[in-house]
Amino acid sequence: VTSISVDLHKYGYAAKGASAILYRNHALHRYQLFAATDWPGGIYASPTMTGTRPGGAIAAAWAVMQFLGESGYHELVQRVMQTTAELRRGITAIDGITILGDPAMSILAIASHRLDIYEVGDEMTLRGWHLDRQQFPPSLHLTVNAVHADSVAAFLQDLAASVEVARQRSSGKIGMRIALAGANLIARVLPRPLVSALTRRVAAGFNTSTVGPGQRSAAMYGMMGSLPNRGDLRELVLDLVEQFTVPQPRTNPEDHERS
Repeated sequence: VTSISVDLHKYGYAAKGASAILYRNHALHRYQLFAATDWPGGIYASPTMTGTRPGGAIAAAWAVMQFLGESGYHELVQRVMQTTAELRRGITAIDGITILGDPAMSILAIASHRLDIYEVGDEMTLRGWHLDRQQFPPSLHLTVNAVHADSVAAFLQDLAASVEVARQRSSGKIGMRIALAGANLIARVLPRPLVSALTRRVAAGFNTSTVGPGQRSAAMYGMMGSLPNRGDLRELVLDLVEQFTVPQPRTNPEDHERS
């Protein structure tokens, strides 16, 4: 190990925007530094790739560390691990889902061999829980934190209910699975440009109004996970990000007056 980087907003309990990096020795650290001595604007040096950074986030992180102290972090770690153990017992007791691997710490992935796990995620979203979607294999991501200690019972209750709804919805999706298998078979026969064009046409239905907080995403993840060409997936993701960053066309004020 030559270096370790740490984001302080998770288990450092600081606001986002502050990170720390440690090097094994001074020689390695020196490669991070930048200095320009022949710039007409003067001698310029920076300890990072970005020249100007606000100091608020790092000052706030320092204040949190001073407040908690080593003993405070020890108490938080103990609480996190106890909460993780409770969640693991509760999750494994629910028929139809499982925890991937045997995680030693407090980051878990929930998967299923019988259900559409993304449907479970959608149901949890409707109940007010946000679980990140993962792939290879399809799963739901949990980062257990100290604040979750008081929510274990409610979370497990909603998770069990979500699994039951997903079980009912998954039983009615045999036709969709057959259609996806057929689409993959056809995609291997058709020319790649044609497959890409068809993919983009179908994906046009997923936009900023259908993808976001409170929206079902199982269909989108199912489609993207079945794409034979990962290059198409990259372009679709870029299209979606572009929709969030490109200004929308102006509406005619007269239209509002008439309505």
